[in-house]
Amino acid sequence: MSEMLSEQIKQKAQKIKLLVLDVDGVLTDGTLVYGQDGELVKHFNVKDGVGIKLLQAFDVAVAIISAKDSLPLKRRIQDLSIKHAYTGCKDKLLALKELTTHLGLQFDQVAYCGDDVIDLKVMQKVGLSLAPADAYSMVREYAHVVTRAAGGKGVAREVADLILASRMDLKQAYIKAMLPEFEDKPV
Repeated sequence: MSEMLSEQIKQKAQKIKLLVLDVDGVLTDGTLVYGQDGELVKHFNVKDGVGIKLLQAFDVAVAIISAKDSLPLKRRIQDLSIKHAYTGCKDKLLALKELTTHLGLQFDQVAYCGDDVIDLKVMQKVGLSLAPADAYSMVREYAHVVTRAAGGKGVAREVADLILASRMDLKQAYIKAMLPEFEDKPV
């Protein structure tokens, strides 16, 4: 992975202390399944969970900023021990400003992955902006990196690998993921 990073992207990724993820279209394929009582199902990729947990193990905070809110999303946030989550958020840039202030971070220390026009304001402010392969075309144009993976198909894992590979040999990073205690929490 590290040999595939351009020097410019590697430098941006090395500064990252916070990865912020949109949900629908990034952590999921964007499909919304509604029942009589609202949204019942979201499909998350287990590979993303490993990447998110691995970033946290190497002191890169992970946050969720999503326009939608649902019980399945809250459960996933809990399962991954994500401490910073803004769900049902209509102003993602305002949420990011609050979060960076709270964490004492600058925008160039933030990576953001989004897939639609609601994400563009944030993507234009952060140090490293990313979009899934199947993101809306305008969003892909603004992204520093477009992943090979489509939404819900391992985007967060690919982003985690990119950030980690900017700092170390991925094989060394994944030694932590092979330890029994790494599996103590759901992915």
